[in-house]
Amino acid sequence: MNLHKKLKQQYKDTPRTMGVYRVYNQEDELSFVGVAKDIQARLNRHQAELKFGKHRNKALQADWNRLGESSFVFQIVELLSPLEDPDYDPTEDLEELLDLTLAQKEYRPSRLYNGNN
Repeated sequence: MNLHKKLKQQYKDTPRTMGVYRVYNQEDELSFVGVAKDIQARLNRHQAELKFGKHRNKALQADWNRLGESSFVFQIVELLSPLEDPDYDPTEDLEELLDLTLAQKEYRPSRLYNGNN
């Protein structure tokens, strides 16, 4: 196996960090909260979309444009440890973890971008 294929396979075999994340507007104390099977990749995507002015959440994009990148923090809120079962699908567990997170006082609907498209 050549080096490129070996590195590609090693990347595929590396476990991803799953759980709840948020994009936090420090100025207005608003959050965009979500779940991902690969949190770092999802946060990178949000950051890139915001930087290029292409984020799907129009309210979040407007605040990014108004306040600038330095007003936002990209955070991991809760982690989900995967089960050892090779057939494990974390989708349902991630949604439950998201529901538990959103039930916290800090994430009341008036403090969220979610749903404000």
